[in-house]
Amino acid sequence: MPIIGPGPDDPEYDNYDPAWRHQDTPFRRWLLDKLTAAGFDYAEDMARSCAPANRYNGLSTLDIYSIAVETGTTLDEVRAAHKADLADWAREQQLRDHPELAVLDARLDRIADPT
Repeated sequence: MPIIGPGPDDPEYDNYDPAWRHQDTPFRRWLLDKLTAAGFDYAEDMARSCAPANRYNGLSTLDIYSIAVETGTTLDEVRAAHKADLADWAREQQLRDHPELAVLDARLDRIADPT
């Protein structure tokens, strides 16, 4: 069966990870929490579709506004959740590129909190 739309090797898919559809990310958790609190019956489905777009395509002004209205939050809260997610993603990429940093990070965490 032919592929409809761009294939996985096309430049449009650069840096796209299909696992994002199922990956638990800070933005997805934030969005699910806010949509659930707002009483959306399809909160899980919306979080599943918006969270990958947050990382892969970014959020347009219209996206930010729509999410703020639907979640009952401010534009700044949506932007902050988006930025926190991108920071988390950058850290994930650093750890993938330098797995030895994960060991160092765990050791520093133990030093900071010896309990």
